[in-house]
Amino acid sequence: MKKIFTNLTFWVLTAITLGILLGHFRPDLALYQILDTPIKGKFLGQELEMGATFSEFLGKTFISVVKLFINPIIFLTITVGIVSMGNLKKVGKVGAKALLYFEVVTTLALFIGVVVANVIRPGDGVVTENIKGGDISKYTKAEAFSWWKFFMDNSTLQVLAIAIVLGVVLSNYKGRQKVLDFLAPISRQVFWALHKVMLLAPIGAFGGMAFTIGKYGIDTLKPLLLLMVTVYTTMGLFVFVVLWYILRTQKIKLLDFLKYIREELLIVLGTSSSEAALPSLMEKLEKMGCSKSVVGLVVPAGYSFNLDGTTIYLSMAVIFLAQVFNVHLDIAQILTIIGILMITSKGAAGVTGSGFIVLASTLTAIKVIPVEGLALLLGVDRFMSEARAITNFIGNGVATVWLANNEKEFDRKKMRYAFGHVEESEDIIEHNIDDKV
Repeated sequence: MKKIFTNLTFWVLTAITLGILLGHFRPDLALYQILDTPIKGKFLGQELEMGATFSEFLGKTFISVVKLFINPIIFLTITVGIVSMGNLKKVGKVGAKALLYFEVVTTLALFIGVVVANVIRPGDGVVTENIKGGDISKYTKAEAFSWWKFFMDNSTLQVLAIAIVLGVVLSNYKGRQKVLDFLAPISRQVFWALHKVMLLAPIGAFGGMAFTIGKYGIDTLKPLLLLMVTVYTTMGLFVFVVLWYILRTQKIKLLDFLKYIREELLIVLGTSSSEAALPSLMEKLEKMGCSKSVVGLVVPAGYSFNLDGTTIYLSMAVIFLAQVFNVHLDIAQILTIIGILMITSKGAAGVTGSGFIVLASTLTAIKVIPVEGLALLLGVDRFMSEARAITNFIGNGVATVWLANNEKEFDRKKMRYAFGHVEESEDIIEHNIDDKV
């Protein structure tokens, strides 16, 4: 019993349940206004926000605090990894393989989303006169996709680029061991601080779930229930068929991997943000046998280029809106949509407004589906964001494991130990960090 009450998974699950109950039975408390307006700002390259309502304040504040660790961890992990690797040809090889993998898998996700949406046709029968309400003004003026703007708005990519360049430069420095001796303790201190912050994960999960249920309710989603079921089913099939097969080629069981990262998955579920568990995922991947250099390169890059869940959602949302407005799309137009989404979906993680901005950009480029239809998705989008975030999260973990195996940068003894001691994994990691600090 004592083990249950000291387990973070138990508390995150409890917090999610309590958040649902509060949002459903006492939405007035969940949405109680504690600030006149949300507090927004930027620090260490990350957009930070604290909501105005009680539940939103808890959820967004937790995510904002965790975001502060993302860029420092990416910088330290990549720089130390490249400097310690010393083989620059290997760095370029891993990066090229990662980008090729991302493009192949996300394109497959796009095709799956388009096919399923056309087979189930969730948009048929929706009354377009009911598409009203919701603030879509900021989405209807979407600008054309720009790689330069994408890079300038995405601090993760900027830090990634700087870390790679610095790592390459330092790897040629004769005194690189001194650099490693200096950076390694800093890295351990940052991870130690992160573990302390992650103890607050139940609070963030509680706030995020209470806000969602309290603001939108479950009954209001009935007209779009079929779309939600379709999206969740499609992403489930993608995870348990496509990603299962990818891991199977390396003789690794998907269920074992999901069990190993279950606490991170629950955090993503509760907060609807893959960012909240990104640093923790990087550490766990190292603990299960992936080399630091592969983790440092693949996970941050995957956060911007390997968004499997987002690409599935975007493709299905476009087809859904076409069905809602009775817009017939021929094969050429569908292929055009896939081609556009192959580019625009890569910017979903780095653009303010995420999927909606990218979706609006895509609709604007196609010019056959009314952009105003986004209002129909405003209420339900928040509930589908959990599926997107979890699928993106699992997809990046699987990509890292596959690439580490492919590069022979994977220790199966560590994996077997990690999978066999899931209950102790968090304690082991934290004790190791405490001892080193």
